Amino acid sequence: MAATRRATTWAAIAAAAALALAGCGGGGGSGGSGSGAGNGGGSTGPINVLVGASAQYPEQQKEWFTHIKDVFKQRTGADVNFETFASAADEQTRIQTAVVSGEGPDVYSLGTTFTPVAYSTGAFTKLGPAEWTAVGGKDRFTPATLAMSGPNDTDQVGVPFLSRPFVMAYNKALFQQAGLSGPPTTWDQLVEYGKKLTKDGVHGVAVGYADNYDPWKFVWMYANQYGNPLIDGKQVRLDDPTVVRAYQEYFGLLTEDKIVNPEAVGWSNPQALASFAAGKSAMMLMTTPTSIPTLDASPIADQYVYAPMPAVPPGEAALPAGGRPATTIVSGDNIAVADYSRNKDLAFKFVELVTSEAEQAHYTSVFGDLPANAAAATTIINSNAKLAPIIEAGKGAVATPFTGAWSEVQLALTNVAVQSRPELAAGAVPQGAIAGRLAEAQQAAQQALDRAGQ
Repeated sequence: MAATRRATTWAAIAAAAALALAGCGGGGGSGGSGSGAGNGGGSTGPINVLVGASAQYPEQQKEWFTHIKDVFKQRTGADVNFETFASAADEQTRIQTAVVSGEGPDVYSLGTTFTPVAYSTGAFTKLGPAEWTAVGGKDRFTPATLAMSGPNDTDQVGVPFLSRPFVMAYNKALFQQAGLSGPPTTWDQLVEYGKKLTKDGVHGVAVGYADNYDPWKFVWMYANQYGNPLIDGKQVRLDDPTVVRAYQEYFGLLTEDKIVNPEAVGWSNPQALASFAAGKSAMMLMTTPTSIPTLDASPIADQYVYAPMPAVPPGEAALPAGGRPATTIVSGDNIAVADYSRNKDLAFKFVELVTSEAEQAHYTSVFGDLPANAAAATTIINSNAKLAPIIEAGKGAVATPFTGAWSEVQLALTNVAVQSRPELAAGAVPQGAIAGRLAEAQQAAQQALDRAGQ
């Protein structure tokens, strides 16, 4: 019922958004409803910025906040206040609340899959020539990172901030000890490798089943490889055998194949990474360049290698008809400026600062994410050979559907994983339970897609 309640809430919010913003004259924003980067000229701030909380590097994030505050203060004389969200559900709630009230953060750092949600509200500043010029020009950014800025090349709200392709990492020393060379290229081969590697206190694979962001990506990946894009035109396809199978395969890494530490039922991504970094897991799935700082400071610093995740789904020797070699979403973060902001001039100066070559390189050195800034990306990629497989995976990234309904799909898929964890901990998740949860998710997601198409 939780997914249904969320859908109903989003319907009310979407319907109220235009009225709320119009009634507030731009939400008390800078000079009314204008969207130019120069609106609010002469404002002194402070500006409020909403970003995702870093569960992996919380102390480093606090230091980065202080660093940006200091640089921004020196440049503009204005202050920056950072706020954080902890999950995708929290992210959606913050957007919804701001849309209805016409007040909230001036600047939002949004995951790429949530940019369509922000766009659909009409509450974020459209990026015209003046806005792009204010942040250094569209040519400042790598072309691939612009793929989720908006529904097309000229109708955009998201300025690229970070690139975060998903890959796997493997321990080449443990592979060599098991007589394995090179990464697996199919999911069946990955399971085969995992069984050979699971021994002597080491498990074949590290997975964070309790992570706030990752579980749905596995289901999306398997489903796309089986030929189901989850949204097919005007039809959501969550109550589909391919999605049931995707969950079975994802959970089965633990319950059937027994290549995952049973404690992973309660792990988030940082805990799964810690297991891999300690040499207790031979492969780490669904990881990103953010793992580099941890791994480079770990006992396996000279042993880990990145590779694209397998592109052939479980039970298949090759892609089925209609299947796509999807191994990563178009992943990263965009920055959007609220249209209700009283401080748009400062907001765009903030965006210009954090997407500059120097600050992008600094961010990568702290957190590992790849820059969206083209110059910084070129320098960093050329200086680190470990990044080559990540770049390869990013080039083949598959975009999630650009629709305001996507948040309901993403949250519904996550909710199925959350509801299934007690059974997962007990050793098996019945197929009927998965199918029942997906039927409920299907109803909520289809209603959201129908509304988005109205």
